[in-house]
Amino acid sequence: MATQERPAHLTAVSSRAALRADALSAGIAVFALYHLALALFMVAFPHSFYANVGPFGARNDHYIRDTATFSAAIGAGLAVSLRRPSWRVPALAIATVQFALHSVNHLVDIDKAHPAWNGYFDFFSLAAATLVLAWLLRLAAKSAQPSRRSFAGPSSKGGSS
Repeated sequence: MATQERPAHLTAVSSRAALRADALSAGIAVFALYHLALALFMVAFPHSFYANVGPFGARNDHYIRDTATFSAAIGAGLAVSLRRPSWRVPALAIATVQFALHSVNHLVDIDKAHPAWNGYFDFFSLAAATLVLAWLLRLAAKSAQPSRRSFAGPSSKGGSS
């Protein structure tokens, strides 16, 4: 009795799709945890956050906690998207825009941090994270689209049998 095997190109396609799905889920989980941990840190230890992460201008614990609520909301949205795939594109789009705008804000104030290296580190790390989020958004958008590839076999258009 002969067994049917999947064609090699279909196996490769499904392997790449599985790898992309794993990368997408892992990336979303990392950014969700990052946002939630950052929010908790900002609420619980605003002075430590100011001294070690955001030493720009005068310290204001109220504004630090306000900003924590935005981070918590983004983290919660990303966490929900792990269980509800239809949330992935919107949650990643919002997170990507927020990181891009945050990067621009840090670029504007790049020389105002104390110590000075902190301003440069913040800007470049935020910009890099923005690129990673944009890549995750692209993966999520691709996985949300119906497949354009036919699994019925090679197309009969333009080919010879």
